[in-house]
Amino acid sequence: MAKNENSKELVNLSQSELLEKKKNLKEELFKLNLQRYAGRVEKPHMFSVIKRNLARIETVLNTKKEK
Repeated sequence: MAKNENSKELVNLSQSELLEKKKNLKEELFKLNLQRYAGRVEKPHMFSVIKRNLARIETVLNTKKEK
C-alpha cells in the first residue's frame, strides 16, 4: 500500500524513479476504484492519501522540468 510520502524525500529521487512511483500510484488508485464500484473498499482513506502523493510527485516533476 502507498505510504504518505514526504516532499523532501521525493526531491532527492531521479525523474525515472518519480515516474515509476507515479505509475504505481495510478495502478493502486485504479484498483481502489474497482473495489469502490464492487461495493467493498477496505481502506477508503487511501483515496485521499494516493491522490495527495500523486500531486506531490507531479509538483516535484514540474519543478525539475523548470530547472
